[in-house]
Amino acid sequence: MTTPEIAPLHEDLTFHGPLSEERATRLIHSLHPLDGAHVVDVGCGWAEFLLRTLESAPTATGSGVDLDATAIAHAQATAEARGLEERVSLEVADVARWQPRTPADAIIVNGASQVWGGDPLQHTANALTAAKNLLSPRGKLLLGEGFWEREPTAEQLAAMPIPRDQYGSLADLVDLAHAHGYRLLAVEQANLDEWDVFENGHALAWERWLRDHPDSEHAAEVRTKADRHRTYRLRGWRGMLGLAYLTLQAP
Repeated sequence: MTTPEIAPLHEDLTFHGPLSEERATRLIHSLHPLDGAHVVDVGCGWAEFLLRTLESAPTATGSGVDLDATAIAHAQATAEARGLEERVSLEVADVARWQPRTPADAIIVNGASQVWGGDPLQHTANALTAAKNLLSPRGKLLLGEGFWEREPTAEQLAAMPIPRDQYGSLADLVDLAHAHGYRLLAVEQANLDEWDVFENGHALAWERWLRDHPDSEHAAEVRTKADRHRTYRLRGWRGMLGLAYLTLQAP
């Protein structure tokens, strides 16, 4: 059975993550100065954060890479509409096999540490290592990564597809970055409102499809996916799983 086409997330979300306009502006500023810099966004989705970063730094250039061809096509159209197409390269590619054409002065890995593959328990460590290998000396890494806001219960862990040891505390995350040679410049975390906006955007695409296709042969499949994700969210990670934004200085 072919999975039905669901509306892309950019129709309901500004950023592919729990991120407000105000926080996005602040995080972009944490990467400055970017005069003449090259910024790389791995797992960029529709690249809204990358494009805004380039808009904030008129002499900077950028590269964005993601496996989602629909997202990259939307990113390219957005770049052209904003007059940024000459300053950004957007590619459909596997990050694990990709190298930027220009050394990176700043790298964005926002909720995308899994793009390098491997054991989920090692995703964050792998991302820290891979990003350092792509960065110019003294470059900056903006890392959006999960952590436990508090210890999850056995019931919560049973309700979500995330093993307990995949994440630690926020302090553990910062310590891990320092163990890989970085220095912390700034840290923030997504609040519950930002998480709810993000999760609602995910859920809305499924519910809109179910409303518009009540008699489809795929309706049961789509409803099951929507219900499963709702359980993950409300009985599992809501208020438990945090997302930290770390601005890090590489050696």
